[in-house]
Amino acid sequence: MRSDTVKRGIERAPHRALLRATGQIHSAADWDKPLIAVCNSYVDIVPGHVHLQEFGRVVKDAIRAAGGLPFEFNTIGVDDGIVMGHAGMHYSLPSRELIADCVETMVVAHCFDGMICIPNCDKIVPGMLMGAARANVPTVFVSGGPMKAGVDRAGKKIDLISVFEGVGQHAAGLIDDARLEELETFACPSCGSCSGMFTANSMNCLCEALGVALPYNGSLLATDPTRLDLARAAATALVSMVREGTRFSDIVTPAAIDNAMALDVAMGGSTNTVLHVLALAREAGIEYPLERINEVARRVPHLTKVSPAWDGDQQWHMQDVHAAGGVPAILAELLREPGLIDTSARTVTGKSLGENLSGVRNSNPDCIRPIDRPHSARGALCALFGNLATEGAVVKVGAVEQHEMCFSGPARVFESEDAALEAARTSKIQAGDVVVVRNEGPRGGPGMREMLALTSYLKGMPLGDKVALITDGRFSGGTRGLCIGHVSPEAAEGGTIALVEDGDRIDIDVAENTMSLMVDEFELAERRARFLPRTPAARRGWLARYVHFVTNAARGAVLEVPSQNGSVAARTQNAVTEVPA
Repeated sequence: MRSDTVKRGIERAPHRALLRATGQIHSAADWDKPLIAVCNSYVDIVPGHVHLQEFGRVVKDAIRAAGGLPFEFNTIGVDDGIVMGHAGMHYSLPSRELIADCVETMVVAHCFDGMICIPNCDKIVPGMLMGAARANVPTVFVSGGPMKAGVDRAGKKIDLISVFEGVGQHAAGLIDDARLEELETFACPSCGSCSGMFTANSMNCLCEALGVALPYNGSLLATDPTRLDLARAAATALVSMVREGTRFSDIVTPAAIDNAMALDVAMGGSTNTVLHVLALAREAGIEYPLERINEVARRVPHLTKVSPAWDGDQQWHMQDVHAAGGVPAILAELLREPGLIDTSARTVTGKSLGENLSGVRNSNPDCIRPIDRPHSARGALCALFGNLATEGAVVKVGAVEQHEMCFSGPARVFESEDAALEAARTSKIQAGDVVVVRNEGPRGGPGMREMLALTSYLKGMPLGDKVALITDGRFSGGTRGLCIGHVSPEAAEGGTIALVEDGDRIDIDVAENTMSLMVDEFELAERRARFLPRTPAARRGWLARYVHFVTNAARGAVLEVPSQNGSVAARTQNAVTEVPA
């Protein structure tokens, strides 16, 4: 076992002394057991995580019962909803890298034999996936589960997006103080990740298709007592994987990533999943270009419309997906057409993905459409390319109204989300505008802030279906409408988005995967010659280091060591001491 490095031999007596001091060693037989890392993301300030301390105890007890020795450690966690719309959001995406670093550090430094990851919300899931790829030990994911949708006094289902959009409705005079307070009070009724197909639930569902989580990991509610049974089963599966020597890289292969993207476009996942899947692929050493997303989406139909999307006048939530059969039911629909998913892919159950799906059925064909009656013949996510995004941009097609699929209009340019939000509040954004928000990319933001406050405000006013929004930043999984993010290269790199001026015409054709700035090349060349990048707004600390190392969204916004003239130390020093506030 890997852990023999720290527990075998005369020279390891000091190491064993320290392990005894943890209270986990009760007999000589314990030295023969695998050391299992329990990577828990319990924090009090994130509602998706407040219950994970007790959840972790259940996992540890199950590991002991299965013959392993559990050692728990915790990661940080940022609540995207709480940090939305202010400076705190600069830290959300960067937290993914810190989590990945911590997972790698703990597992490799202590020579753990295997790991069980307990994530739930947003950046925690991909951060743990990236760290697991680096550590490459047997790993199983079991999330804390989604919350149930809220219910207002009239009995209508609501969720966090109802509140965000309610702020815009209130500003437009469409609802009063009492209604906004009602939304705020009832939208989030319990612990768990927010109830729609937002980033957290999208990523927890993708873990099933990747093969690193047990069936129903993504949809079984946090408050359902059977979720504890899922935790116990995950712990048992992990100990079996350790004994069999099944590593993370044996599960997460190119075929597994294709399966995850097939599920993603079929269920209408968050655009953030694209960013995170690209990052995972890079950490796993798998070549997976952004163009590959379109290849998958062209052959895989869109089968579910879950909040924030609407299915006619019906809005489904994770509890409805679970009742219909969960992720297995969506994948089982894809099985009905050969070639959409790789059924031979290995999973943490010890069986192939195809074997896991044997006998699964879709019990609600309204919630999960049959493959012969999809919402659309192509998947719900796609990448757009053109002179405005030569390396690509991403849009959630499944949350775009049909009349917005082709859109042309004058650019209305803002240098930050804050400036655009202020313009929306003062009615300076008009129907027909193509709102361009730049300097919000991974480097330029820094941190590639989500713009749910802005998109929800526009939707609530309501202007959401009358404008297009383009940014080098990103969107919440709760965003709907023609919102195109991840524009690469970003403005801070000198991408074309940095050259757009008010009034320039922008043409968008989602069906053709194109997005173009209708300005001739001669004029663009002149603008480029005059371009001066904006100074990054980070003086010191983590964000200054992040700016120095981060890549653009088309590369997953991962961190890479700069190679120019071997000047990493000098550039880091400059980033910390010379960048103004």
